Amino acid sequence: MPKSRRNLLISLCALFVVALAWFFLHSSAPVVPAAIKRGFSEALTAARNGQPGAARVLYQQLARPDLSPKRRVWLHAELPNYPSSIALKLADADLQHEAPEVRIAAIKSISGLVPNGQRSLLLGPLLDDSEQSVRLAAVNALLGLSPDDLGLYFGPLEQAIDAWQQVLKNAPQTAETHSQLARLHLHNAELKEAQQELDQTLRLAPDNLPALVMQIDVLDRQGQSEAARQLLAKQLKAQPDSAYLQHALGMWLLHHGQSEFALLGLSKAVELEPDNKDYRYDLATTLHGEQELEAAQKQLQEIVQRHPSDRKARVLLINYWKESGQLQNVQILLAQLEQMNPDDPALQQGL
Repeated sequence: MPKSRRNLLISLCALFVVALAWFFLHSSAPVVPAAIKRGFSEALTAARNGQPGAARVLYQQLARPDLSPKRRVWLHAELPNYPSSIALKLADADLQHEAPEVRIAAIKSISGLVPNGQRSLLLGPLLDDSEQSVRLAAVNALLGLSPDDLGLYFGPLEQAIDAWQQVLKNAPQTAETHSQLARLHLHNAELKEAQQELDQTLRLAPDNLPALVMQIDVLDRQGQSEAARQLLAKQLKAQPDSAYLQHALGMWLLHHGQSEFALLGLSKAVELEPDNKDYRYDLATTLHGEQELEAAQKQLQEIVQRHPSDRKARVLLINYWKESGQLQNVQILLAQLEQMNPDDPALQQGL
C-alpha cells in the first residue's frame, strides 16, 4: 500500500474515533426537558411560599446539570424546609460541586436537614476542601457539636480550628476577625481569650450587637451573671427599641429561670419586628412552657401565615394542636404539609 494512502487511512480512522467519542459523550449527557428549564422562577416561588408540589419542583431544579451556581445557591436556601431522602442526596451531591459557593450552600442545607449526630459524617470531609472559604464554612457548621457527635472528625476539626486561628491572627485586625476568633475560643472553652477578642470587636464596632450578646454569654459562663445583667441593661437603656436586644433579654431571663419576665422581652421583640419568625418561635415555645397553650398556638399560626414554607413552625403547631385535642386543625395542616412535600419524614413517621 502506498505510504500516502496508508497515512490517509490512519487519519480517517483517527477522525472516526474522535467523532465516535464526541457522539457518546454528548449522547450520554442528560437532556433537560424544556418545561423544566423554563420552570426555575416558578419552582423558587413555590418553595418560598409553601405551595402544593413545592418539594417536587424544587428537587427537579436542583437535579438539573445545567443550572448556574447562583441559582443553585438560591434553591439550597429553601431546601431545609423540604426534607426527604431525595433532598439529602441532592445536597450531598452538591458538596462536590465545582463552584465553592455551591459547596458552601450545600453545607448550610445539610446543617438544616441533618441532626447533629449525623452531620459530621457528611461535612467532615469538607474540612480538607481545596478552598479556604469552604473549609471555614464546614468548621462553622461543626462548631458546637460534642466529641461524640463529631466522632472520627473530632481531631480534624481541632486541626482545622487551629489553622483558621492562625489565618485570622495573620489577617487585618477587623471587628469580624476578632469576633470569629472569639467563637473559636468559645468552642475550645477558652473563656478569657474569647472575652479579650470580644473586647477588641466592640472597640472597633461598638454597635455589633451579636458580639455584645456573645460577650454576655461569656460573662455568664465565667460566673459573672451580675456583670452580664448590667451590660445588657446598659445597652437596652441606650437602645430600648432594638428588637435584637429585647430578644436577647428574654432569652437571658429564660436561661436564668425567670420565664415570666422573659415573656416581656420576647413579646417586645415580636412587637418591634413582627415578621421575624425566629423571635416569634421563641415566644411561642416560652408561652407553651408557661402552660399558655392557646397563646403559643396563635404565635405559631402567625408564623405559618406569614411564612407558609416554615416547616419547623408548622410541625410544632401540629404537635400543639394535637396536645389540645384540636384534631380538625391537625388534619388541615397535615394535608397542607403532604401537598407541599409528600416525602416529609414527619408524615412518614405518622406525626
